[in-house]
Amino acid sequence: MSSTPSDAPATAQANYQYETDIRWTGYGIPHVKADDWGSLGYGFAYATARDAVCTIARDVLMVNGDLSRNFGEAGGNMESDIFHRAVLDADMIDGYRADQEDKTIAFSAGYVAGYNRYLAEHGDDLPPACAGADWVRSISELDVDKLTIGVGIRYGLGLFQREMANAAPPGATVASVDSNFDIEAGIGSNAVAMGRAVTESGRGLLLGNPHYPWQGSSRFHMIHTTIPGEVDVMGVSLYTTNRVAIGFNHNVAWTHTVSTGMRSTVYALELDPENPTRYRYGDEYRDMERVSIEVPVTNQEGGVSMVARDVYMSHYGPMVVSNQLPWTDTMAFAIRDVNLYNDRSADTYDALNKAQNIDEVEAALSLQGVSWTNTIAADSDGTAFYADISVVPNVDSELIETCRVGADNVPSRVVLLNGSSPVCEWYQADESEIPGAMPADNMPRIRRDDYVHNANDSYWLSTPREPLEGYSPIIGSERSTASLRTRAGLTFIEQALADGDKMGPQDIQDMLFSHRHFGAEQFLDDVLALCADNSEPVMLDEVGVDVTPACEALANWDRRDDIDSRGAHVWREFWRQAARIDDRYVVPFDAADPVNTPRQLAVSRPEVRSGLLQALAHSQTFFQSKGIALDATLGSLQYETRNDEQIPIPGGDGGTGMWSVITARFNPEANAYTPILHGNSYMQVISWDEAGRVDARAILSYSQSEDPRSEHYADQTRLYSQSQWLDLPFYEEDILADPALQTLTLRE
Repeated sequence: MSSTPSDAPATAQANYQYETDIRWTGYGIPHVKADDWGSLGYGFAYATARDAVCTIARDVLMVNGDLSRNFGEAGGNMESDIFHRAVLDADMIDGYRADQEDKTIAFSAGYVAGYNRYLAEHGDDLPPACAGADWVRSISELDVDKLTIGVGIRYGLGLFQREMANAAPPGATVASVDSNFDIEAGIGSNAVAMGRAVTESGRGLLLGNPHYPWQGSSRFHMIHTTIPGEVDVMGVSLYTTNRVAIGFNHNVAWTHTVSTGMRSTVYALELDPENPTRYRYGDEYRDMERVSIEVPVTNQEGGVSMVARDVYMSHYGPMVVSNQLPWTDTMAFAIRDVNLYNDRSADTYDALNKAQNIDEVEAALSLQGVSWTNTIAADSDGTAFYADISVVPNVDSELIETCRVGADNVPSRVVLLNGSSPVCEWYQADESEIPGAMPADNMPRIRRDDYVHNANDSYWLSTPREPLEGYSPIIGSERSTASLRTRAGLTFIEQALADGDKMGPQDIQDMLFSHRHFGAEQFLDDVLALCADNSEPVMLDEVGVDVTPACEALANWDRRDDIDSRGAHVWREFWRQAARIDDRYVVPFDAADPVNTPRQLAVSRPEVRSGLLQALAHSQTFFQSKGIALDATLGSLQYETRNDEQIPIPGGDGGTGMWSVITARFNPEANAYTPILHGNSYMQVISWDEAGRVDARAILSYSQSEDPRSEHYADQTRLYSQSQWLDLPFYEEDILADPALQTLTLRE
């Protein structure tokens, strides 16, 4: 092995297995350059481990079912271990690896070597989160495969880990588990692509704005990867993934938003009256497969014992048990996840990273390796593109209508099918790359020369100028109420275009970082009118509350969630209550006017009036009881602590109508909204000038490194606090001119 500066004399030894240059520019952004895929993976892993080694190491434990061995079985560790040991078995991994291209195998091997190189060099000086921990270990290609598959099933089968670990036939003791069927609140994204008809340069313009966790393995990491003549792409990966997932190259920029498509269906199984581990399928009964799992668990004395659990499998997939999905003498439930055998991720992202126009973006997506997201893209030719070419079960409305069954307390959005009938199997299509998946050609997409937008609602309203209709309901809903956040983005865009001015990158940056509160713009005047018309104390918990102070705070608020905004917190807690009021709008949703409806709070209806006044009283007393001024600045209440520094954070709840999203619960110990849970994470604005040169701007809200000792632990967070952006050094001359440039050549 050797580590040398890139300008060092060539060594006599010529044939290294891996050789890569890593050049770090300001704010800790690595630019990894190599001549082959193995060396690129080597540098990718080394550069990522420098900022995220503890998280990677812990996720390796997770996908191998080793959390309980190292951290005890509480906190969901046992359920996670059972899930991963049962699902990510040897047959699955063998099948996955057999279908990978040679360059993917080479990249993975290089990634393993690069990560292990980092550990060999820095294992005695790891971040506090894992310093001296014996669970930080070298990894194998098997670990990388498991990490990749684990991300793919995150929003399908991965939502049912507790239910799968809990599954047992009648008579067995099972835990009380409530299924919520949804991804964690706050996980989402905004995206806008603009085309030649509305941009200053006549070329494409893209905003990528994922709202992802500020902690853990779903954090983004900025990186630039290059194999001269083959790939040159910059953007972000997740800490534990190994391709640029959101980013840009010389001619294309793209981003993702979590889509509404279902990744799994639940099958209701009719059981054999004589044996609850047999289920009817057509004219016969089938035996469930019982899989014995052993999980190593560390006890209080520090010893390790093996805990044996059985999981049960139908031919659809694993059995699950919860309060909503019980296993009785007559009925049980199984989950089938379409991404479980999705082995197309690497091929898809390699093609996406190299795409040179929207045609090639669409072709890359049609390889079907994008598991659970929409893709929004723009190119230097000036085409704006939206597609939900993600992986969903090949199920149409006719099959759902024929086979759907009901279950108490299971939301209607969950596709629950009759598992006893063979006609209720997903369709198999030769055109699909993945068994049981809907063919890419059947998924929604649209090209425009003005704009497309998505904020986690369905494909239907990607632009109100041309709604998309006629697709399977398993992808998403049509002609249904859009979220306030979707309506906010579409309103802001239409307002910006209304006077005919063309859009530039600064315009779209300002659109996000104005931190406008669309919900307040829509409804605050109604509330202030209610305040002016009310002279009586509001009864809350049998106590009369004069809500004048809350009304005054809201009247003086600038209707933004910026760090200097005063009164934003009052609206936040008010709307969290007000949003629960039934029939609160005067004008209901109208599919012919989806951006502007529903609207106008029905303050004249007694039950709505009472509910709004009680919501005001709740918000006021909530803060008064904690000694928090109703006109406090948002930045004094919403912040991220880095070492001993409290960094004010702008943004607010998407559910209240914020497009610039930050999600934080009120922390009684801190008497503030901290730490930040989700929201604005990696934000990129990518455009091209009239000559076709990339103009790349971005910010990573929580900074590159999870290591509190790193100079890149909080540097971008301070910039985000002030709503600032970075100009990304993408071109070679910009990298070399960066005053913070550090270079490392790795050879092995």
